[in-house]
Order: sequence, then C-alpha cells, then structure tokens
Amino acid sequence: MLLAIKLAYRNLIGAGLRTWLNVIVLSFSFVVIIFMKGVLIGWDHQAKTDMTNWEIGGGQYWQKNYDPLDPFTLTDSHAPIPASTRDEIAKGDMEPFLIVPGSIYPQGRLQSVVIKGINPHQKLFLLPSHKLDTTTDAVPAIIGSLMAKSLKASTGDQFTIRWRDSNGTFDATNIVITAVFSTNVPEVETGQIYIPLEKLQSMMMLPGEATILTFRDSREIRSNLDGWTLKTKDQLTASVNSMIKAKSVSQSVMYGILLLLAMLAIFDTQVLSIFRRQKEIGTYIALGYTRRQVVGLFTVEGTMHAVLAALLSAAYGLPFLAHMATVGWKMPIDTSEFGMAIAQTLYPVYSAGLIVTTVLIMTLVTAIVSYWPSRRIARMNPTDALRGKLQ
Repeated sequence: MLLAIKLAYRNLIGAGLRTWLNVIVLSFSFVVIIFMKGVLIGWDHQAKTDMTNWEIGGGQYWQKNYDPLDPFTLTDSHAPIPASTRDEIAKGDMEPFLIVPGSIYPQGRLQSVVIKGINPHQKLFLLPSHKLDTTTDAVPAIIGSLMAKSLKASTGDQFTIRWRDSNGTFDATNIVITAVFSTNVPEVETGQIYIPLEKLQSMMMLPGEATILTFRDSREIRSNLDGWTLKTKDQLTASVNSMIKAKSVSQSVMYGILLLLAMLAIFDTQVLSIFRRQKEIGTYIALGYTRRQVVGLFTVEGTMHAVLAALLSAAYGLPFLAHMATVGWKMPIDTSEFGMAIAQTLYPVYSAGLIVTTVLIMTLVTAIVSYWPSRRIARMNPTDALRGKLQ
C-alpha cells in the first residue's frame, strides 16, 4: 500500500496542470459545502436563541382555548393563573401573559392589533418592559420597530385603542408609546402592543388571569396543568426546524451539482489515464503486479485528488471560514418580511464533526469514481497492453 501511495503521488505530480485543475475544483466543493452547511447550523442556533430570549423562554403553558393562528379564540383564551405556579412567578422563573384582541386608530385609520399584558419587572425576556413602569396620563405601551413602521409612530406618540372586556362591553382609552424596540423575531413585533399586565387585567375585568405562562428552565420535568396545555421548546421551534429542513433539501441540489462537476473531472482523468498509460499498466503486470494491485494503484491515484484537495481547501478555506464566522454573512434582502426568526446577518457555525464528515464523504465518493473506470484494467491482456493495444 505504501508503494502504491508513492507511485500515485509521483504520477499525480507528473501530470502537472491537469491534476491541479481537478484538485482546485474539488477543493472549491469542499469549502462551499462546509460554508453553506455552517450557515444553516448558525441560522438554526441563532433563530432558536433569539426566540428563547424574546418569546418562548424554556417553554410555555397555553390556556386550552388559545390558538395563535386563530384570532377568534383570543376572546375566550384566558383563565385564572394556577396557584401552583405562584412561587415560580414570584421568583421570576415564570411570567404570565394576557393576550386580547383590540383596535388602534393611528392618523384616523382603524387597525387591528393584539394587546399583550406583561409584567413590567420581568427579567425572563429581552423585551424592554421596564419602560412600562412609568407614570403618564395615558396607559404606557411599548411596540416593536415593525409595528412602529406600520403605525408611523415613535416614542412619545399617543393613540386611542379599543377593546371588548369579558362582559362583551366595548371600551377605549389612550396609550402613549414609551419605547420602540427592535428584534430578529417578527412574531414579537408584528401587530402587537405591550402594556402592563395588571392594567390589562383591570381593563378586561379579568383580575389574576392570563393566556400564556412562560417558564425559564426547559430541563425541568413538567406536568400538564388543569385547563392548560404544555408546549415544549421543541414544539415551539418546530417552524424553524421545518424551514431548516426545507433549506437543507434545496441545498442538496447545489451540492449534487458541485459533486457532479468535480467527480466528472476525476472520472474523465481516470479514463484518459488508463487509455494513455496502457504500456505502463502492461509493465506493472509483467513485473508481477496482479490486476487487483494495478486497479488499486489507479484507485489510490484518483482518491489522492481528494486528499490534495482537502489540503488545498485548508490553506485558503480555513481563513475564509474563520472570517465569515466572525463578521457574518449579511443577507442581501430585508429579513423582517420573512415572518420568522432570521437575523439580517447570519453567523456560520462550524463543528469538527461537520468538517470531518464532509471530508470523509467527499473522499469516499472520489474513491468510488476512481475505482469505476479502473475496473477495465482487470480485462486487459498484458501482451496487448505492452504493445499499447486496449481491448
């Protein structure tokens, strides 16, 4: 085997430009596949981290009637906060939300909104809820940048909101925007207004009631509460998992094209080598090499393209990948319109497993493509091969 590796290396270096063209194409495939896979892994990590910090925490309990995809359920999606959760709420490890439908009237227009009651002193989310702990003539409220853009609002502006309380009576009041925040999670911003929880409970005549209970620790084993549905972190991030899976499938097409181009070049090189080196093959057999050993030599020679490509890709790929992991990949379009957690700048995440797996798969595929045309050597007649005649 050592002799075969030495001969293969000598033959590759002797081939000159043809070898290096194949190696460059193959190394490009290495770098692109690792980079794009790193982007997907980074997006997955970043999206789930942002959703945890801004929206879902470690998991949630939903009131049994609550359905975020059906706004008509909001009217009945409330229940008294279970007594068993009060200690956890007092420690700040669980935060209740009351969610009700409403309307707002910016510049004389009517716009439907979702009014969320939140504890101004909560520390579970990055929401600037402390801005709600202020004294004003109107009800203090905070909104996201997307909502501010929709309302054409800024800090200090006042609007009229209307809602229907638990008795079915419509009421209205003024709110004042005390803060405008920005996040990578559009679900936290779009069409939503945050006001103090106790104030919303009073407005709705629902003292001590909530729609969602969000807890901090997802590792703790939790049981269902009567009248509430447990939603784990995996369930709440299922949309991100589905999107990542769909993107992985679409990227596989590009990976296939890159592999096809690289493998086609190596296949063509192997066929050409066998055709042009018939006398060399015959000499090997005449010197005592078995046909199997000669096939192995050409297979090793073809596989060595992947080895050289891995070394070349490490030379220019590692600095490139490290740079992209630091500065990130700025998305060419506005991701706020996507409706899910996507940052404007994605930071790829690479692991040793990703790099090793990619190199092993590429090397294995290269070995198979190198072996395929080399099988013809087993059918060659040594005498004809020495004469340069291929059967």
